Amino acid sequence: MNSYKIITEKMVFGGNCIAKNNGKTVFVPFALPGEELEVENVASHRDYDTARIVNVINASENRVEPVCPLYQKCGGCNMMHVEQKAQIELRKQMLLDAFERNGIKDLAVEVVSDSSLGYRSRFQLHDGGLEQRSTNQVIHFDECPIAEKPVNQWLRKTPVSRRPRGRCHVFASENVVCASGIEGNKIAVSQEVQKSQPHVVRKGKNYKTSRKVYSGTMISPADAVTVSILGKRISFDSRGFFQSNMKVLEKSIGFVVNGLKGDSVLDMYSGCGTFSVFLSDFFQNVTLVEHNRDALVYAELNLAGKMHKSFGLSGARFVQSYPDVRFDAVVVDPPRSGMEKEVLDYLCKAKIPQIRSVSCDPATHARDAAALVKAGYKIEKLFLLDFYPNTSHIESLAWFTYEN
Repeated sequence: MNSYKIITEKMVFGGNCIAKNNGKTVFVPFALPGEELEVENVASHRDYDTARIVNVINASENRVEPVCPLYQKCGGCNMMHVEQKAQIELRKQMLLDAFERNGIKDLAVEVVSDSSLGYRSRFQLHDGGLEQRSTNQVIHFDECPIAEKPVNQWLRKTPVSRRPRGRCHVFASENVVCASGIEGNKIAVSQEVQKSQPHVVRKGKNYKTSRKVYSGTMISPADAVTVSILGKRISFDSRGFFQSNMKVLEKSIGFVVNGLKGDSVLDMYSGCGTFSVFLSDFFQNVTLVEHNRDALVYAELNLAGKMHKSFGLSGARFVQSYPDVRFDAVVVDPPRSGMEKEVLDYLCKAKIPQIRSVSCDPATHARDAAALVKAGYKIEKLFLLDFYPNTSHIESLAWFTYEN
């Protein structure tokens, strides 16, 4: 295959840099803006090509040697070749680009970050290892530079032959106060096919719930993890979603909940109730909406003793069923696909004074933000929540206000 020379332009969402070759766009992974590279195509399409680096002719001043020997093989990190401050600036620019493409300009981005190494507490393993980039082959490893210390301790002491077969989830952190998984009190290692004796979460005495189905719902003790976050205990299923950077999570919570005012708050797409645990300190009435009832069982556990209401419904079903319920503030944290159309329409019409919008996808975040701005909301602040250093993954938080 013939190689050719290019000069890269900007980095785009996903972590690739773009360049031009005879007028055709080329996407190049593991590059930086402004580099002169020798590349060769690995895939060709009508409108663009994808190429790999053969030789770095003139490197960016921000290019560094990756600290991981599996870099570019493992399917995880894709920005470890970039100096850390430059990484943050690139992620900020990708976030701003998404908003600008939706007509929202002149925003400043505040960054919530912590260490770039030793931060990740959750891993998904396949036959005891990680899947190789762009293949189904498994890479076995005994240490990961971005893993929290307890994860690496487990990897070093557990040979591949003793690790669970198939897909499993490992959660271990200095923040863990209790984990009932097969590795003892501090580490949960849970297989998706695992069968175990359930235990029962029962309703507490001092809180309200909208659906009694949660009283007596069963959860598996082998998959339960409890962490301490800012002095509060939060439990969740290690097989489900929970943030895997505890330090950035602790820093982010304050930016999500602090400063919100009123009597009634809605936690839309609440998951296990992480934000509601803290919102309940400021609001008399907390309403949680979460379609995943397994996660909502943990939310009931986490908010025991707090006045709240829980709805095991999709966001769309909730706003259709309770269109006239009024809130003083909303925290919304949707999946990657963004807010459901019905939820976004509801927020645009409801004119709620304060919205804190968390997102794991800048494209859908910007799309939803544009609709809110068109409806009369103002973006007060935009944050890059830097949960995943050494990757191009971007999480963000926007503060919206509506003033009559």
